[in-house]
Amino acid sequence: MPASSIPWPHAPTHQLAHQGTYFITARTYEAAHHFRGASRLAVLHRGLLRLAYDFDWQLEAWAVFSNHYHFVAHSPAREPDASSLRAMLSLLHEKTAKWVNRIDRAPGRKVWFNYRETRLTYQKSYLSRLNYTHQNAVKHGLVAAAHLYPWCSASWFERMASPAQVKAIYRFRTDRLKLDDEFKVAPEW
Repeated sequence: MPASSIPWPHAPTHQLAHQGTYFITARTYEAAHHFRGASRLAVLHRGLLRLAYDFDWQLEAWAVFSNHYHFVAHSPAREPDASSLRAMLSLLHEKTAKWVNRIDRAPGRKVWFNYRETRLTYQKSYLSRLNYTHQNAVKHGLVAAAHLYPWCSASWFERMASPAQVKAIYRFRTDRLKLDDEFKVAPEW
């Protein structure tokens, strides 16, 4: 394989040629805790929800932390593919980086690293990632029950879905998922 065609490990090839449901993980540069604390988490959380709405991505699950986030979403039905994800996340990362750098008086500091997306084509994989995303704050040891973490979708999901749906989703195993999520998060939120 010619050297120019080998993908860099820090810049994964984004496969966005199809409509569908995607699982996204993004992290900060060097997993730094730029969004430590309630006010910073609130800005990142609000930014993600707002831009998903603006770009017509239908969120089903999300979790935002001091140094990374995850979400599961359906690409816009009115578009032939999922390429708007790139623009949406670029804008989210640009705006939140400028904001946090202004607060920290660190102009030009690199805040975001990259994101990884997985198109979910198997129902069990999709349902497991929904559960994984809802439960991520528990996995990271921030709360005892997912609905107690304010910057994730668990409380919204538990209010909006039927008790049977909640029970069914929360039963899906997540221990077999191979995900890049070994981030140590800031304990204060």
